[in-house]
Amino acid sequence: MQLPDLCIAGNRIKTDIEYIYDEVKIAPIYKGKKYFLRTYGCQMNVHDSEEITYYLESLGYIKTEVLEQADIVVLNTCAIRENAKDKVYGYLGRCKHLKKEKKDLIICLCGCLMQLPTEIEELKKKHEYIDIIIGTHNLNELPQLIKEKNKQQIEVYSNSDKVYENIHYSRDSKISAWINIAYGCDKFCTYCIVPFTRGRERSRKIEHILEEVQYLKEQGYLEITLLGQNVNAYGTDLALGYDFADLLERVAKIGIPRVRFVTSHPWNFTDKMIDVIAQYDNIMPYIHLPLQSGSDTILKKMNRRYTKKEYKELFDKIKAKIKNVSVTTDIIVGFPNETEEDFQDTLDLVHYCKYDGAFTFIFSPRAGTRAATMEDETPIKEKEERLKRLNEVVNKYSLENNQMLIGKVVEVLVTKVSEKDENKICGYTDTFKLVNIVGEKDNIGKIVKVKITDAKSFSLDGKIVTEQVNA
Repeated sequence: MQLPDLCIAGNRIKTDIEYIYDEVKIAPIYKGKKYFLRTYGCQMNVHDSEEITYYLESLGYIKTEVLEQADIVVLNTCAIRENAKDKVYGYLGRCKHLKKEKKDLIICLCGCLMQLPTEIEELKKKHEYIDIIIGTHNLNELPQLIKEKNKQQIEVYSNSDKVYENIHYSRDSKISAWINIAYGCDKFCTYCIVPFTRGRERSRKIEHILEEVQYLKEQGYLEITLLGQNVNAYGTDLALGYDFADLLERVAKIGIPRVRFVTSHPWNFTDKMIDVIAQYDNIMPYIHLPLQSGSDTILKKMNRRYTKKEYKELFDKIKAKIKNVSVTTDIIVGFPNETEEDFQDTLDLVHYCKYDGAFTFIFSPRAGTRAATMEDETPIKEKEERLKRLNEVVNKYSLENNQMLIGKVVEVLVTKVSEKDENKICGYTDTFKLVNIVGEKDNIGKIVKVKITDAKSFSLDGKIVTEQVNA
């Protein structure tokens, strides 16, 4: 697989980052036409879709949830696992059929999958009906590509040494907001495609981030989440004398009621960070701390840069210093030639940490990564059996941790009507636990006190016991 030049695994390319203040002017020339947008993958993709939505609606398009009504279809893709790719190509079948009926339909693919050269070649050969293919670095070019469309247009790989400021978003929520603080990743974990799809690590300047936080506070947002592929490596590429802990503290001082961040790499998680989180009540006591494996042998093969002992020591510091903290994780099962002993090391650490939750996966090789070239003799049935055993342990501790909240009163930011019961509302505790609540819909957009009445592995039930805490 031929990778973009900037993505040489294990070697950070030392180039200057160019900061561009985006002042794109967009005219609403497609008034009355409709767009259909489908998003796959992580929080970064979700936030990218908010940018895409802004461009489409600025052009005059109106959102539709019905594919057949659309004049333009945008699929924002994910490249992390094979099943994410399969879902995209499966959905393309419906789009191809629809285009036969609607000749003027525009089909656009964007996102991480579009940054892989082999995928682009396949799309050009087998999916000629796709009109626009755009990567992760230049979404701001989408309006112009739509206006100029006359044949298949491909804009990928470029601008990975640039950071755009003044990006506009049509945010999904008026309550909670994502804020990108950095793009890309320099870690090159051997299983991970992100450095090849998102590029090298690029931090936004602190003044632009703080301006965005201040604006969201003035707009009445109650919660923000600082977003990055490796959020706590923020600032290491700038060498300007500040790091993620400094940024986190300055964001907290702006005064938005709830501040979160994802995703952390254990190797960059400093004592200074822990102290800042512990010091400020509006930095939520929720840490997502990916483990991936509890085996030192596998961690080394993954290029994770920490040992089981070092991870455990970090976990203990977090638990000791941050009051009522909730810790979740990511775990990969069946990495090439993972032995039963390796897997037991992972289970041992899960038993030790008793995580509040975990995202667990069977290893999925991604072309272009080092792990994809590793020999692997472990049968898939054995990997599936290990995943089943792991999930049983993870779910056990998740349920036990949730059950400890029964009878307690917690603060919940109510975000919407419950998906499980339209007669209930729902939201999240400070420790990022989902609560389905008996209460009136006018509590949406408020932080309320809720008494927990029941607990499941993945959610809580409760009822409002007082008036709102914060509006």
